Amino acid sequence: MTLAVNPDIHRPSVALRLLAVLGLLFIFLVGVRGLGSGFRLLGEDLIQSFFAATENPFMGLLVGLLATTLVQSSSVTTAMIVGMVAAPENPLPLINAVPMVMGANIGTTVTNTIVALGHIGRNEEFERAFPVATCHDTFNYLAVLVLLPLEMITGLLQSSAAWFTGLLSNFGGVVYQSPFRAALSLGLAPISTMADTLFSTEVSQAVFFIIVSGLLIFTALFFIVKVMRGAVQTRVERAVNKALGVNAVVSILIGAIVTIMVQSSSITTSLLVPLAGAGLLRLERAFPVTLGANIGTTVTGFLAALAVSGVNATAGLQIALVHLLFNLSGTLMIYPVAAVRNIPLNLSRQMTKLALRSRKLTLVWVALLFYGLPTLGVVISRALQ
Repeated sequence: MTLAVNPDIHRPSVALRLLAVLGLLFIFLVGVRGLGSGFRLLGEDLIQSFFAATENPFMGLLVGLLATTLVQSSSVTTAMIVGMVAAPENPLPLINAVPMVMGANIGTTVTNTIVALGHIGRNEEFERAFPVATCHDTFNYLAVLVLLPLEMITGLLQSSAAWFTGLLSNFGGVVYQSPFRAALSLGLAPISTMADTLFSTEVSQAVFFIIVSGLLIFTALFFIVKVMRGAVQTRVERAVNKALGVNAVVSILIGAIVTIMVQSSSITTSLLVPLAGAGLLRLERAFPVTLGANIGTTVTGFLAALAVSGVNATAGLQIALVHLLFNLSGTLMIYPVAAVRNIPLNLSRQMTKLALRSRKLTLVWVALLFYGLPTLGVVISRALQ
């Protein structure tokens, strides 16, 4: 007699997964708080020289793009930007951080582009999958091309974010501070002790703080994504499949909700690529889900803002709002009007036709677009300083 084994018996319970996510969120917040401590130890002069390149909006854009492609996560980049903007020494002024979050939006599209390249050996699949991946690229580039110059001229995103931040942070006369300030200070205590024990100079201690904090942020987000993906993967796939036959507003909402659940826009958009390759999803139906993923990924910035306290705490909340307003503005500016909406769709189709003519050229183009050109721009900028 053969006994049937329940495949779910070895899977962690919902309660254990929830506890794991809460613990990882605490580690994530400790990392964001630690960044501020590290930059405070560095000193104002060293900080200003380190971030001098970001005074140029174009260079700030490239730094955000390159950082995101290297860590394969806009959530990590955004969280670190929030931490730096909110640090007591203000190492990264808010005005310099705005192009960086826009660059992070572009950099996050590298993941689904790489997934689409997995179909490159099968022309029919590639012809269906590649436009779904690259429409995310072209949309984000188009949004930046319009909104970055507009922001440089008018400061509209920053002023709007400042207005909303004023409502949120000073409601009832209460100034915004981290609700977890005491707990996070306890979480930072072991790192501070290690820094004091291992290093004698403040600069060495600062570098140690920044490296450890960055590792905590990256590791926590990596495992949050892993735990949440394991818990909701089937539901995510069902939600995406439901989005195939509904209107655009619902598709955008589904894309946003799924991204909030798994804390990764890359997972949401990467799910669309194989569905398109299999012929189950058309480009026009995938596009609004992608826009929703853009909006959903901004939640990480607000989580990071929970960790910050001090004189620049509201600036951390403000840059998180700028990220949200940028993605909302891009969606409202491009999607409602068919003629404008078709621009990224048609560009992605044209790019696919070119890619089908030369596979090697496609690989070179992707490498240059996401890694080569941003690196070259940063290196040249540093050399000219």
